[in-house]
Amino acid sequence: MQRLLFPPLKTLLGSQSVRLLVPKAAPRTQCGCSCGIRRPLRSGQYSTVSEVALQSGRETASLPSKAADRVVGRWLLVCSGTVAGAVILGGVTRLTESGLSMVDWHLIKEMKPPTSQEEWETEFQKYQQFPEFKILNHNMTLAEFKFIWYMEYSHRMWGRIVGLAYILPAAYFWRKGWLNRGMKGRVLALCALVCFQGLLGWYMVKSGLEEKPDSHDIPRVSQYRLAAHLGSALVLYCASLWTSLSLLLPQHKLPETRQLLWLRRFAHGTAGLVFLTALSGAFVAGLDAGLVYNSFPKMGESWIPQDLFTFSPILRNVFENPTMVQFDHRVLGITSVTAITALYFLSRRIPLPQRTKMAAVTLLALAYMQAGLGISTLLMYVPTPLAATHQSGSLALLSGALWLMNELRRVPK
Repeated sequence: MQRLLFPPLKTLLGSQSVRLLVPKAAPRTQCGCSCGIRRPLRSGQYSTVSEVALQSGRETASLPSKAADRVVGRWLLVCSGTVAGAVILGGVTRLTESGLSMVDWHLIKEMKPPTSQEEWETEFQKYQQFPEFKILNHNMTLAEFKFIWYMEYSHRMWGRIVGLAYILPAAYFWRKGWLNRGMKGRVLALCALVCFQGLLGWYMVKSGLEEKPDSHDIPRVSQYRLAAHLGSALVLYCASLWTSLSLLLPQHKLPETRQLLWLRRFAHGTAGLVFLTALSGAFVAGLDAGLVYNSFPKMGESWIPQDLFTFSPILRNVFENPTMVQFDHRVLGITSVTAITALYFLSRRIPLPQRTKMAAVTLLALAYMQAGLGISTLLMYVPTPLAATHQSGSLALLSGALWLMNELRRVPK
């Protein structure tokens, strides 16, 4: 961690752009009376003013821009990893039906778990007042409750780690002057999105704790709020990873041909399609739509099931009908794999750097691996380990798409 945040001292001292506040010697004059005599430095004059900031009469030397970019890039790469961990852990929490075990939300108070038998009994009694226990888990024991409670607790605590991973280093880098104006705006947006994620998570959980006397369905969170929670996490992940890759990877100076322009646009569209497919998975999870038709490639005995449009109005089926939700996810997944395959073959028709070719091959391999995981999860009736791996695969696929987009990005003039 120290190596990530603080580059080696030798590197910093050896850089030409980092100099201490040492007076710069004046050049020797050519006149006889002053030959060999250095002129005194005027007040406020320094050797490299570009690397010196004067604040309240105190001078501080900042990192060279390239070194600062590397540090910030590595930090955001770590942050994107923590977000990926939160998404994966949240998926496991959903698959184990643990998300409604903690029935209140406190930023500081809930950081300490129950330790005594009395505290656990109190926590269990609070859970018993809500619909999930009354309808679904009325025979649950205290030991079973502890398992689902710790699952949700782990997810919430990991969310706090994500927040600290963004906010504390951001404040440090800001104070050190390692962020330029554009990066300051991005970092502020990322930190704000992290805070929004926490509030949105609790807003989602509340939807599963509400009494619904007119509903005969099992208690679950709103699929709309679940999709919003996952979608904002994916945006946070993509924004952090994209910024990190842009800072860490040297940019290729590719010739701006018509073929490259089309490839770049197609890569952007494919990445958007992958994002939409991952987001549609939230509706599948929210409605347990993966348990409706466990066959492939057909859904039951037909290619297009008859109960696609059972809800009225028709638009409700897209977001609330489990059959339609699974059908949409299938179609989006197949379309994504097809688009990635076409993108790969298009990339082979253009002379590209070796690293860019590797990104295209990696994306293709991830697409087929993810498709295989999705089909296996469906055919085996959504076992938790396999389903969690499938959800993780969506993040890997997004990462591959972002990597290829970054490789093809335009060099600013």
